Amino acid sequence: MGEWITWLEDLTQHDRASVGRKCANLGELTRAGFRVPPGFALSLRAYEQFLETTGAGEAIRDHFSGFDADPDDPKQLSRFTQSAAFVNEMLCSRPMPADIAEQVVQHYEELCRRTGIGDVLVATRSAGPASHPGQYESYLNVSGAEEVIRNVIRVWSSTFNTRSLIARARKGHPLESDPIGVAVLQMVEADAAGVMFTAEPTTADPTRMIIEGSSGLGEIVVGGSVIPDNWTVDATHFTIVDRRLSPASAAAADGAIPVTVGAAADQDSADGRQVTACLSDAEVIKIAMLGKTIEAHFGRPQDIEWAIDRSLASDPIFILQARPETFRINFRF
Repeated sequence: MGEWITWLEDLTQHDRASVGRKCANLGELTRAGFRVPPGFALSLRAYEQFLETTGAGEAIRDHFSGFDADPDDPKQLSRFTQSAAFVNEMLCSRPMPADIAEQVVQHYEELCRRTGIGDVLVATRSAGPASHPGQYESYLNVSGAEEVIRNVIRVWSSTFNTRSLIARARKGHPLESDPIGVAVLQMVEADAAGVMFTAEPTTADPTRMIIEGSSGLGEIVVGGSVIPDNWTVDATHFTIVDRRLSPASAAAADGAIPVTVGAAADQDSADGRQVTACLSDAEVIKIAMLGKTIEAHFGRPQDIEWAIDRSLASDPIFILQARPETFRINFRF
């Protein structure tokens, strides 16, 4: 594994401490033969080197040396927001160290060569040693080596956003640093995307799976900015036992938005419009079966992000993330 950057296929789940859980697990899945977008990972050490070489680390330590605010007092939250803005502006104005930037350029150019696409579109995604869903930032549709460098720095900077600072303060962790890795992955031309829980998240029932999805990119599902289509799948027989389709699907079927290719109309909305799912039943079952295979590989229920590109005749389902599933009840595996 390189000091700063490693190709995903050279990583395993045991590299979490070096590159973050997301990168390590995607590397593990790539090596196991699952379809993962090609890409590379920047190590936590690259983050630390950036802060050290640019002097930003010392400036951040000075800034927080006298910082004292209660993260549970609404009247004091503005202090976290002000600090987040200060640190973000400082970090985004600092250049990436030359040796790291050189490796980013080399790996991005090689990714372009491997994919056969000049200035291939990529996503820069955060990868902490532990999962912090929704805490850090991801940037999509990034093109060109200089933009990749700029957006890697933006991902690093997001460890100092308001959410991250408050989360660390509540746990009593130091505010001045929270090293993360960064995954640079080719963008999937997604017709639909979403998340999957290989065990029912509120009951931890391993015989019930939940799949949520929407047309387009999965970030709108993960970020909660859209009500997704939702399926419950019997994981014993791989049959759909319940479906709830989003009102947004009704808008698509009403003619305002093109109806998703390959998905059959499943029900009518409350106002009588036809609702069309973002996935066909066959696609739902295929995603569910893939999820259980990934669960078996890691040996415990998984929270998985997926995307489907129907322009690919075979193997159109991509895995964008897999992490251990957390439950809202006391349950042990």
